[in-house]
Amino acid sequence: MNKALLVLADGTIFEGISFGAAGETIAEVVFNTSMTGYQEILTDPSYAGQMVAMTYPLIGNCGINEADFESVSPQAAGFIIKELSHIPSNWRSQMTLDQFLIEHHIVGIQGIDTRALTRHIRAAGAQQGIISSVDLDPRSLMERVRSAPGLIGRDLVKQVTCSKMYTWNEGYWNWRFNPKALPGTPSAHFYPDIAQTASFKVAVYDYGIKHNILRGLVSAGCEVSIYPAHTPAEQILETAPDGIFLSNGPGDPAAVPYAIENVKKLIGRKPIFGICLGHQILGLALGYGTYKLKFGHHGGNQPVMQLSNRKVEITAQNHGFAVDIPLKESADSPVKLTHINLNDQTVEGMEHRQLPIFSVQYHPEASPGPHDANYLFHRFTDMMSK
Repeated sequence: MNKALLVLADGTIFEGISFGAAGETIAEVVFNTSMTGYQEILTDPSYAGQMVAMTYPLIGNCGINEADFESVSPQAAGFIIKELSHIPSNWRSQMTLDQFLIEHHIVGIQGIDTRALTRHIRAAGAQQGIISSVDLDPRSLMERVRSAPGLIGRDLVKQVTCSKMYTWNEGYWNWRFNPKALPGTPSAHFYPDIAQTASFKVAVYDYGIKHNILRGLVSAGCEVSIYPAHTPAEQILETAPDGIFLSNGPGDPAAVPYAIENVKKLIGRKPIFGICLGHQILGLALGYGTYKLKFGHHGGNQPVMQLSNRKVEITAQNHGFAVDIPLKESADSPVKLTHINLNDQTVEGMEHRQLPIFSVQYHPEASPGPHDANYLFHRFTDMMSK
């Protein structure tokens, strides 16, 4: 076992053991509180430019399977865990986590005190870090990490968006259709007959979209076409969609001005639904600001209150920025606050008072869960039907 170091920009050093690919990686260090779903986390494009520390101590015991990817490959820049399971115990497993990271050149470190790291990030804030198994000189590593650019002002969307338009017709996997089949195979997934069941034509802006969001839209009755983030609004409108979806994605929403300008041109033209980065870009297009959170929200246990009925949903989240809307928005404001985070009172949802537009900061499509907010896809289809 080879030694590895994790060095934070503030000079904090953690010594551990290398796993995954040998080498070095620099990115913002964040922690995720989910107990399961490490494969979905690693392949979520929202984690581009970040390395993830898992707070749950044992990671890798379910192995890796191709069916649960949220994109075509891992997107996180590095992986930080307490203990690696070398022997997965899951009938769906196709390889170990270690093999998966080696295959995709993702650097990892295990054997460090992830509880201490998490407490430090909560106190000092998310910051740049470096993992290295090739250079073990703390001073050398600290110099490099302190000179590395942070997330603010960086356009990471261009790294994860699709290069050309494509379509998607796969809905949620339902074990009742074929309980013995592996999710991800044609016999196991529920593929609605688009010509008969799809009632709404939806144009999706890909800022780093997760596969499960596309499955959620299809399962709600949408015919889905996905477009690169830089696609002009005029080109989208020429396709005569029934609605526009703004996807999740990584980094600073203010760093993608082309996306903001395109959304401005779509406001009032079509129903719009945004999730995560799409929610933030919509907020900027509507005239609000965004700001960086101290350590962000990453995990599957964030409590969110729906203000209209005070119902609380447990949600999955992954973002480091938030929309800056006053909690007591005036009645004459065009935008109404709909959801807040009960941990820190940050904005989690909004809707337009006159136009068919709404968005949420959290992830209703979260896999493996929770699924409290899955109804939002049907709210979008209801909006388009009206």
